[in-house]
Amino acid sequence: MTAHAAGGCQCGAVRFAVDAPLGPAGLCHCRMCQKAFGGPFAALVTVKGVRWTRGAPSWFRSSDKARRGFCAACGTPLAYAGDGEAVEMAVCAFDDPSALAPASQSAVESRLPWFDSLAALPGRPVQAPPGVVSRQHPDHDTPRWPIA
Repeated sequence: MTAHAAGGCQCGAVRFAVDAPLGPAGLCHCRMCQKAFGGPFAALVTVKGVRWTRGAPSWFRSSDKARRGFCAACGTPLAYAGDGEAVEMAVCAFDDPSALAPASQSAVESRLPWFDSLAALPGRPVQAPPGVVSRQHPDHDTPRWPIA
């Protein structure tokens, strides 16, 4: 996969970089991941040597075997770390999540019954009301000084 990738939380308080090749991405449907991500699954990718380049995540020990990293300022889920295992990062926290297509699914017995029908739902583009100002951090780091 990619040899350098970066990402962060929604507000920009926590940013990270990964300089080693990423492992395969996957979806986890377990109930803990559903609760931690507030969604039907967690999309995760295994990383080696994540560097926190701005701030650091807060950690919640979700079981006696694992902890989950998130931004304390905005709540963005960022990482999963099983004891003695490689860290897994949230796919959509990366600046370019489109490059990290899932290759597998786990805990499929907890997959929600409507999951398979999602692609068939009608879709529409985002239509922000006039005057909405986004406070979301951009999907890249911006230098804090001019670069000549």
